[in-house]
Amino acid sequence: MTQSKLDATPEPVPQDILEEAQELARGAEILPDGAPGLARKILSARKAGRQLRVKLGVDPTSTDLHLGHAVVFRKLRRFQEFGHQVVLIVGGFTAQIGDPSGRNTTRPPLTAEQVAANAQTYLAQMGVILDVEKTEVVNNADWLARLDLNQLLKLASLVTANQLLAKEGFGDRLEKQLPIGFHELFYPLLQGYDSIAVRSDVELGGTDQRFNILQGRELQPCYGQEPQLALLVPLLEGTDGVQKMSKSYNNYIGLKDAPGDMFGKCMRIPDELIVKYFELATTLTGAEIDRVRAALDAGGNPKDAKEKLSFQVVSQYHGDEAAARALEEWQRVHSQRLAPEDMPLHVVAAATPLFRLLVDARLAGGTGEAKRLIAEGGVRLDGEQVKEPNREISVSGGRSVVLQVGRRKFVRLVANGK
Repeated sequence: MTQSKLDATPEPVPQDILEEAQELARGAEILPDGAPGLARKILSARKAGRQLRVKLGVDPTSTDLHLGHAVVFRKLRRFQEFGHQVVLIVGGFTAQIGDPSGRNTTRPPLTAEQVAANAQTYLAQMGVILDVEKTEVVNNADWLARLDLNQLLKLASLVTANQLLAKEGFGDRLEKQLPIGFHELFYPLLQGYDSIAVRSDVELGGTDQRFNILQGRELQPCYGQEPQLALLVPLLEGTDGVQKMSKSYNNYIGLKDAPGDMFGKCMRIPDELIVKYFELATTLTGAEIDRVRAALDAGGNPKDAKEKLSFQVVSQYHGDEAAARALEEWQRVHSQRLAPEDMPLHVVAAATPLFRLLVDARLAGGTGEAKRLIAEGGVRLDGEQVKEPNREISVSGGRSVVLQVGRRKFVRLVANGK
């Protein structure tokens, strides 16, 4: 190496690019080199007269998305706002294998028809967040399905079985003597090949995607490409505050949830997650979120912060008007302790014991639970606490009775035909 190369110093990065990289990196981990590495990537692309190609791969394995999924979509939107090209890869091929990340069992395979149907619902929901018209949407079946055996063997020769088995999920399964499908070992390689196919500069994913994304970074130089950066966003815990948000854990806030349901679920998150939800699930600026954090640190009421958070989330998916109605209804029910204006109806055809009504109206899972709720004082009729499980309840004429369980469950009891 010549002395001039040894003496060379990195080209200074303009301040506007540094600020852009810092904003894009907010709340995320970037490998390698953090925000400075991203800034150099942006500078390199700008000198070449182009924008970054920012990749996200999604395997449409279900029909509904939730706030946990939306975290990475929001980060993609920030890249779009800075003018970069977002490349959304629909895993038409890889979804039929199933990402083994975080799994202790092999995923059941999906058909191409199932993947295509799920993909349509994904794109419709993503459109609330991303500018779909400015998004390059591709299907990895277009290139992965065409790989012949020679190409697959070349790809497989670039890694060792030891490297693939070092993936966290695989190691856990080996220790527990659980089976690993041979096809699952190909998943990180195929995701990495996606980066080659779209010439990715930056790949986004959750922290559980670290191994897969870094695999793509290692493969790209073997195909004559600059290695991509990995931008990893935190996983969002669900409303239980423990497990990551998932339909499987029933702790999710769905993007298609009704405004009132979405608002109520946001209000149930633990206080310690308020700022994290603001960071990962809203469009508020860093400065606005810092003010929320400062107010809480100064002893502010977490309930007020949650109401602001819930309003922001509902507004993003349903609009300000729906968010305002959801806030008003929440305060009506929970602050003023009034019944909601809209509630399910349950017909009472004849006098019925109270505990049986709770079961029939699906306010309790069985007679044992119904009697326990009544004994604990959690049941009210028209606002009055009732503790007699065998009390006969009837409704006649044009009357109705509001049956309440806990703070959030209401049913209006009506006479037959009313």
